[in-house]
Amino acid sequence: MSQLLDKPPTATAAPSGPPAPSPADLAARHGLTVSGARPTLPAYVRQLWDRRHFITAFATAKLTAQYSQAKLGQLWQIMTPLLNAAVYYFIFGVLMNTKHGVPDYVPFLVTGVFVFTFTQQSVMAGTRAVSGSLGLVRALHFPRASLPLSYCLQQLQQLLFSLCALVVILLAFGVPPTVSWLLAIPALALQFTFNAGLALVMARLGSQTPDVAQLMPFVLRTWMYVSGVMWSIDTVLRDHHLPHAVTVLLEANPAAVYIDLMRFALIDSFHASQLPAHVWAWAAGWALLAGVGGFIYFWKAEETYGRG
Repeated sequence: MSQLLDKPPTATAAPSGPPAPSPADLAARHGLTVSGARPTLPAYVRQLWDRRHFITAFATAKLTAQYSQAKLGQLWQIMTPLLNAAVYYFIFGVLMNTKHGVPDYVPFLVTGVFVFTFTQQSVMAGTRAVSGSLGLVRALHFPRASLPLSYCLQQLQQLLFSLCALVVILLAFGVPPTVSWLLAIPALALQFTFNAGLALVMARLGSQTPDVAQLMPFVLRTWMYVSGVMWSIDTVLRDHHLPHAVTVLLEANPAAVYIDLMRFALIDSFHASQLPAHVWAWAAGWALLAGVGGFIYFWKAEETYGRG
């Protein structure tokens, strides 16, 4: 009896056959992926390229609908920046006399207003691109960068309408068309890349913190006042002995860089000596930094948009 009690129990034989596959193995076997997972960066770029027609059509539709309720309709696309320029001319050019020492001040001012408005509106539209389109984001699967990019394209189309009015103003004030007008094309291409990158950054921030949209008008207004829109940075730097750090900040300001390039391209009296040193390098550097950096920054949060 004691021998029976001391005998260890017989181990139950393990069932034969391969182990059951895990859920991850089954998903991989049948080609299933995580819903809403962030694609790789090259795949994301390809998805955006595949939807280039949607981005263009969306931008055109938004631009057409922008003033659809107004009696003057699309005419406001030209009248709005012109009215802004008229207000700035009265306040800064007449009352504050910033036009002193600036040849062709009206073309100078209008160019600055149009170019800065392009950046300003791109940033504001980008801030609300995701947070203001949650219904679309949650209902359809598409690369979310399509939204801020389409809004930037919409603002570029708006700027092209404004440039038609600018050409008329230039001719009316005796500024002749020259070959240098072609320089506006690369300048606008660099500015669009910069604006798109900045809009992508603000789209991610705006989707996470909606209060950013309330703060941006104050930030952009301050940025406008230090960007030489209504006054000449070159004249101020020549007439005042500012600290070197302030001089570098004023000249390297990306908004001022793109404004100066457009003025140099379009206004005959705006000479190369009024441009900061290495201005094209500054323009390309800002475009590369904002464009590539903003795109990667937005892509890294791709799977979070529309959630919560």
